[in-house]
This record gives sequence, C-alpha cells and structure tokens, in this order.
Amino acid sequence: IRKTKNIVLFGEAGAGKSSIVNLMAGKDVAFTSPGMQRCTLQWQDYTINFDEESYKVFDTIGIEESGLEMEEYLVAVANAYKFIKALDAEGGVDLLLFCIRAGRFTAALQSNYRFFYEFLCEKKVPIVLAITNLEREQKMEDWWDREHSIFPRYDIHVAGHACITAANGLDGRHQQLYEESRIAIRELVKENITGDHNKGWTGGNNVLVSLVRALRKLLVTNTHIRKMNLIGQLTKRCGMPRETAGQLADMIEHGEARVDAA
Repeated sequence: IRKTKNIVLFGEAGAGKSSIVNLMAGKDVAFTSPGMQRCTLQWQDYTINFDEESYKVFDTIGIEESGLEMEEYLVAVANAYKFIKALDAEGGVDLLLFCIRAGRFTAALQSNYRFFYEFLCEKKVPIVLAITNLEREQKMEDWWDREHSIFPRYDIHVAGHACITAANGLDGRHQQLYEESRIAIRELVKENITGDHNKGWTGGNNVLVSLVRALRKLLVTNTHIRKMNLIGQLTKRCGMPRETAGQLADMIEHGEARVDAA
C-alpha cells in the first residue's frame, strides 16, 4: 500500500511554486532553477511531511508561451515520457496544485489549466488554486472576493483555493501572514487530495499521446513534425522499442486507436 500521496504543482515561472514547496514543508527544500524557463516539461520532485502525512510534490514548469522550435518540442516529448513514467512509478496523481501570481493574468492561464487538468489528468484528478504575492492585501482573502470571477471567464473551475504569501524572511505582520499561509496551503491540500490512490489517473502511453498532441497544439508554431523525428526521439532519448515508438508516433500524428500502456 502506497503511503505517500502525489501532488503535481504547476504554473508559470515566477509564480512562486518552489516557495510553495518550502511553505508546505516548513523549511527550505526547493530552489528555483534558472534553467527551467521554457516549457520542455522539466521537473523536480520533493518529499515533504506534515500533519503525519507524507507527500511527493512534482514541481514542474508550466506553459509560458507559444513558439517552441522543433528541437525544443522533441525534448519536451522525451521529458513528457519520463514525467509520466515517474508518475506511474509513484502510483499516479492525487492532486493538481495550480499556482498563479496575483495581478499576473496572461494568455497562458487557460493553456496551463487545460494542459495539466484536461490532457495530463483527463479531468479525473482534483485541482486546486494557490494565489501568491498577497502580503500587501489588508486581508489576503479580499483578493479572491474581488477577482474570482476571472476564472470562469477562462473556463477554469477548481475544487478549492488558498490566498497566500510565499515570501519568507519578512518581519512583523508579513511573518504572521506567512505562518497563516502555511496553515492555509496545508489545509487546502488535506481537504482536496483524493483518498483513493490512482483511482482517477490512468497514466501510460495513452496519456503520453494526449499530452504530446496538446504540446504541439498549444505551443508549437510549425505543427508539421516529421514522424521519423518523433520515432528517433522516443527510441534514442527514452529507450523505447522502435515498434512501440512507431505506434505512438502514428497516434500523435493522426489520433488513431488507443495503444496499450508500456
């Protein structure tokens, strides 16, 4: 029986994802990587514990903008495969934690939501929202009262939210807000994380195909990707058998029948 519950944390660079990991952990365990500035699906994972529960948090860079070149897209294909295999090995996804920075609404907001909630998790995993950078509010929850209507306009629907500050090291009132934020983010996780491990998330190659096709649709300027390039990437960088790589490349190109998970 798997004891650790898995959280996929996503959002644009600068939204405060690594700070949220540290906030939940109660200590510094995550550091922002300057190399994770493009959506090539790089990630780092951290095991944290609080309130007698253990969680593995997959901190992944979200969608920034369109315009990935073919080589970047192919790297993202390989990383998508490795990411899904890592989630499979850990038993699936129990919660999606969408991190945004207050006052920063970009065109990528909806793309991030669709990419992780619709394509990675097929709408089968709970998703919650953490809004950061709210230490200047009189009451942090005031932001939600003013701004929450923006999300339905982007067709974004979540099971819960937390208005927080993830900026540590401040004095006085800010430090008090930081401690309140730790309680809020932990409660958000505990109240919304699924209790039945891997009941919703299917994983495997079918999810890979959905994710890779979404990458191309949302991010790639030149949507014509040669099948041989895909096969080469899946075999060389992922160690996938050529026959399986060919099947997946066909599905990615044409969206045909499903393939058994490898």
